[in-house]
Amino acid sequence: MKIASYNIRKARGLDQKRAPERILDVVSKMGADVVLLQEADLRLGPRPTALPRELIERETDYHVAPLAENDVSIGWHGNAVLVRNGIDIGQIQRFDLPGLEPRGAVSVEVKGRTPVRVVGVHLGLLRPSRRKQLETIRTLLEDDNAPRTVIGGDFNEWSARHAHEPLAPSFSPVPHVASFPAAYPVAALDRLAHGPGLQVTNSGVESDPVSRTASDHLPIWAEFALRRD
Repeated sequence: MKIASYNIRKARGLDQKRAPERILDVVSKMGADVVLLQEADLRLGPRPTALPRELIERETDYHVAPLAENDVSIGWHGNAVLVRNGIDIGQIQRFDLPGLEPRGAVSVEVKGRTPVRVVGVHLGLLRPSRRKQLETIRTLLEDDNAPRTVIGGDFNEWSARHAHEPLAPSFSPVPHVASFPAAYPVAALDRLAHGPGLQVTNSGVESDPVSRTASDHLPIWAEFALRRD
């Protein structure tokens, strides 16, 4: 299963144009089975989506996981999940996270040959808050599904140690790649981690001319297989 994470910056590119079609073009070219999105909804009022639902359904091979609590958003706290058509969705959950800023995580069970849980996050700007948020996520996910869980999103953390230490030993990091800023990436703010029931078979970052303009982050991805040992 190929899982991607992408902070779409509310579909506003480096040229300052808000272009949801361009974001969806990047998403489609990646060919992931599941795409974790951050900043998918606008921040004010009822938080209308930056990616119209009907546009997703018309222009892509994805459907939106039912995480929104109203009719105008596609996510929760800006976190949305796109799932390839033909892949069923099981249990969904929303987790409030601690910190000075309002933050949350979303969880979606995707039913391939073996169900896998994907968790989307956009962590806070302050390191103490990020640590508490990751510790909270680890505690909430320490259940029977933990071995087949993938956590991904914008961790907002430049340090690999601080980004993943609070998730250990339950979750292991995917090899990180620089994804920010998109025009000249030097920091691995976007990250993925996985439980012990999965192994990484390939991973990378999408860095074509369109993705380097569509948002200030590049999308990252990893391919996972069930661990047999």
